[in-house]
Amino acid sequence: MQFPESWLRSFCNPPLTSQQLADTLTMAGLEVEELRPVAPPFTRVVVGEIKSAVQHPNADRLRVCEVDVGQGAPLNIVCGAPNARVGIKVPCALVGAELPPGEDGKPFAIKLGKLRGVESQGMLCSARELQLSDSHEGLLELAADAVVGRDIREQLALDDMLFTLKLTPNLAHCLSVYGIAREVAAITGAPLQAPSFSAAPVSLDDRLPVRIEAPDLCGRFSGRVVRGVNTQAQTPAWMVDRLARCGQRSVTALVDISNYVMFELGRPSHIFDLDKIHGGLQVRWGREGETLKLLNGNTIAVDAGVGVIADDQAVESLAGIMGGDATAVSDDTENIYIEAAFWWPKAVAGRSRRYNFSTDAGHRFERGVDPSTTVEHIERITQLVLEICGGQAGPMDDRVARLPEAKPVTLRVARAAKVIGMPLTQAQCVGALRRLGLALHEGEGTVTVTPPPYRFDLQIEEDLIEEVVRLVGYEQLPTTPPLAPITAKLRPEARRGAFAVRRQLAQLGYQETINFSFVEERWERELAGNADPIQLLNPIASQMSVMRSSLIGSLVAVCKFNLDRRAERVRLFEIGRVFRKDAGVADSDTTVAGFDQPMRVAGLAGGPLNALQWGESDRGADFFDAKGDVEALLAPRRAEFRAAEHPAMHPGRCAAVWLDGRCIGHVGELHPRWRQAYELPQAPVLFELELDAVLAWPVPTFRAVSRHQPVQRDLALVVDETVSHDAVMAAIRAASNPWLQDAVLFDVYRPKKGATVPGLAEHEKSLAVRLVMNREDATLADEQIEAAVQQTLASLQQRVKARLRA
Repeated sequence: MQFPESWLRSFCNPPLTSQQLADTLTMAGLEVEELRPVAPPFTRVVVGEIKSAVQHPNADRLRVCEVDVGQGAPLNIVCGAPNARVGIKVPCALVGAELPPGEDGKPFAIKLGKLRGVESQGMLCSARELQLSDSHEGLLELAADAVVGRDIREQLALDDMLFTLKLTPNLAHCLSVYGIAREVAAITGAPLQAPSFSAAPVSLDDRLPVRIEAPDLCGRFSGRVVRGVNTQAQTPAWMVDRLARCGQRSVTALVDISNYVMFELGRPSHIFDLDKIHGGLQVRWGREGETLKLLNGNTIAVDAGVGVIADDQAVESLAGIMGGDATAVSDDTENIYIEAAFWWPKAVAGRSRRYNFSTDAGHRFERGVDPSTTVEHIERITQLVLEICGGQAGPMDDRVARLPEAKPVTLRVARAAKVIGMPLTQAQCVGALRRLGLALHEGEGTVTVTPPPYRFDLQIEEDLIEEVVRLVGYEQLPTTPPLAPITAKLRPEARRGAFAVRRQLAQLGYQETINFSFVEERWERELAGNADPIQLLNPIASQMSVMRSSLIGSLVAVCKFNLDRRAERVRLFEIGRVFRKDAGVADSDTTVAGFDQPMRVAGLAGGPLNALQWGESDRGADFFDAKGDVEALLAPRRAEFRAAEHPAMHPGRCAAVWLDGRCIGHVGELHPRWRQAYELPQAPVLFELELDAVLAWPVPTFRAVSRHQPVQRDLALVVDETVSHDAVMAAIRAASNPWLQDAVLFDVYRPKKGATVPGLAEHEKSLAVRLVMNREDATLADEQIEAAVQQTLASLQQRVKARLRA
């Protein structure tokens, strides 16, 4: 159910914002599935009137228009729309306007420009250009009474919001704007503006004979003859707009009026061409062999299980679902018959599905429509027909066969309190039910309700309990712990799942591979340094004789498999279990004595860093790319990388990954020996980490942003070539500078071999380090900054023999 907020507020206008109103409806059981504006934001678009339109001197399809926008002299605007003509009023975007964004996501700015040599001082807009609809047939023509120069958002009420409700089947009374307004009034206490149904002036004596032959199909049938209508009359713009905002396009004036009243009051109705009806109407069940051509063009066969409206010759309508084509109104129609009926829900339910279509009318009737208001709703339809299409109305013809009996339902207050799970008084129950407009009678600890005709859902005590808790407010329900002990296996907040790691690696460009846990014994010796792997007693193949203690061998094998098949770029990862001998592991329901089975995550990147493109140079993935991926995988924690050795990795391009004081894995380039042995065209980079360490995901903690600006100091340090970056950073941290926030190496300079550089010896290098300092409680003074820098320099000199470069 979609509707504009402005229409709802015309019936009930609570002092709530759009979002608050949406939240209130949702918490009352009327779920707001979507809340969006009628039109996207745009500026400086006003109502303009075309005063003249002449052919462009240099273009056959363009016109040069003089447009009055209420600013004195008319604007000169070049336009190519086919309907640009003198006298119409259209949206005009002035110079400086910003129209809704296009496919690139950027607003379209209107500037002063020239089109084929003629200056254009703005732009005349279509509905699509303002994103009001998909129509792009020409300019959006406004009503003749539109005020020239008025902002188009105000003229068309574009600052409205569209509500889309997801209603459950028991809320049929909310399938109209007035029905929702009735709920809003009950929930918020805001006054409800009930519509008035004044009787139309009767100037004819004509009646159409109607006979209800199936009271179990139709309980009430009301109708009226109206003669002399103008079916070619234009539907008013306000009605077209409201229907469009309900998701219904305009068809003709009579169809629009019927649809409008359905959305307004929830009453589906049908308008027949009176002159096409032969004799009178019979409301009955269908008969074998009868067929009906519907308004949608389908021809269906009816039987005794389908309700119909027929005249003396043929079936003319599918009862409660869709009218027939034979008696449909057209441009030639002069006399009509307006029908509104009560169809029993069980007589309509499921009939649309038999013919593989659904209608708004069937959707409402199979849930239940108020049988007491057929006459009032025909008066409303008649009023709109006479206003828009003219004509003369005949007397109201109301035939009642059998109506639903209002069966009282009793609510026990004690039972309601037990079901809802919170203490309730009888006064609370009575107050909630009275706000809904329900007639009730109080007893000793009970409340008996007589449901109104529009509430088909109130049939048992639990229905009343639901109404009470809706009105009291679901948010008022107490948080009551369950009585039965429940031990849920929930993952701690500070730990993520393995699938999150998989998704992150996929986002980094890796593809998952799944391999056997059985591997070649040679892999264990060469790539894992494991001289005593776990042997299989009965291997499935000779090359799968041991259990793997590392994932690296499997990834290298998959890499070779792909490279052998001309895959230029390979990026792989695997999350899997490895197996090691460990006498300290005891037997349990999840472990095997003497064997450790930890989970690992490993990745491999071979070939170019990126796919072939023009924007970046074609370089292979290196150690630092793999190190960056490891850092991204462990973020926001910051690991420490220490030079190390690994049996599978290049001794000079390998690092151990340390986190929280322990080594959790290694990252590096494949050893040249193994690159050559496995016949790889180039050495891939790879990493292997303990999965438990990667799954740890610290909960973010609040840290206030300092109100003081940080201070930066750059140091050009001269150190020996053998001094590592880690040693320099460790020396800076050892200075215990209380205001140091970060230290970043941003430049490394080494003199060319044989060159003489002042201040640098041949075995020395220059490192440029930026210190970032800040103080939470005050601005750092110059003397404090200088003292901190000198303290850092002293630590650097003491630990790594660093000095400032002259």
